[in-house]
Amino acid sequence: MMHYLLSSRISRGRLLPTLALLTAMLLWGSSFVAMKLAFRELSPMVVVFGRMAVAALCFAPFIPSFRRIPLGKEHLVPLLAMGFFEPCLYFLLEAAALQNTSASQAAMITTMLPLMVAMAAGFFLGERIGLRTVLGFVLAAAGAIWLSCAAGFDQEAPRPALGNFLEFLAMISATGYIILMKYLSRDLPPFFLTAVQAFIGTVFFLPLIFLPATELPRTITISGLGAVVYLGIAVTVGAYGLYNYGISKVPANQAAAFINLIPVFTIIMGFLILDERLSPWQIVACLLVFGGVLLSQNEPGERDRGAGQNTRVESPG
Repeated sequence: MMHYLLSSRISRGRLLPTLALLTAMLLWGSSFVAMKLAFRELSPMVVVFGRMAVAALCFAPFIPSFRRIPLGKEHLVPLLAMGFFEPCLYFLLEAAALQNTSASQAAMITTMLPLMVAMAAGFFLGERIGLRTVLGFVLAAAGAIWLSCAAGFDQEAPRPALGNFLEFLAMISATGYIILMKYLSRDLPPFFLTAVQAFIGTVFFLPLIFLPATELPRTITISGLGAVVYLGIAVTVGAYGLYNYGISKVPANQAAAFINLIPVFTIIMGFLILDERLSPWQIVACLLVFGGVLLSQNEPGERDRGAGQNTRVESPG
């Protein structure tokens, strides 16, 4: 499937969007590991606010140029909704998920996102959903449930079933973000949209760090600070910027298919950095999730014939 994805995009002059999407997936895959490392030293809300604040500082010098962007009243509600879905709601759910499950398991749940985007487009936009898509979604969901049930309890995954469910809810939030992002990218630059996410996230998470449940750090180590800075610059600015650029150039459901690479990168880095392991039954469950995703994909001929329809799928308007 990935061979077809790459060859079809490059042959159509989409080399840069493809490379942007691949790099974004690598950075997003690393974010699960970086967040687990940061959570060992810092409160989750401190980590999330820190990455948002670092990203906002990166975008601050460009604020004067943003004033020239043709922003209309019709964009305000979608912009606020996009920011609410991601980073606000998404990061709340993902931070809670990574406190309960391993980085590898959480990343596996992300493979369901492309199917959820297709299902949401069919439900909300009236687009036709094929039987293979429905069956693929059911199969991937079954694999995700199996992955959770087969999980052992350890320091990295004290409550894996709860953590994986919270990550699934995060994917629902991400689905709303992707559809709104594709809609807004028709009129607004991806760089500006990424900056809006950072500013909204900073304002949203600032008061949360002063809640009684949030433990403010008395000291911060180089490794903890490095993880937060990496999440802010490489992931929040870099990955989101690259993905938003890619999604502005290709149909969003095709861009969402690249998300299947996130768990591959995460599992490798989780093994090398966090010493995470998947049991044999969990590996089988992972294969079941991938099988459901592959089953849901259109045949090459079908995808080509429906290219125009695919473009409409992700436009709420």
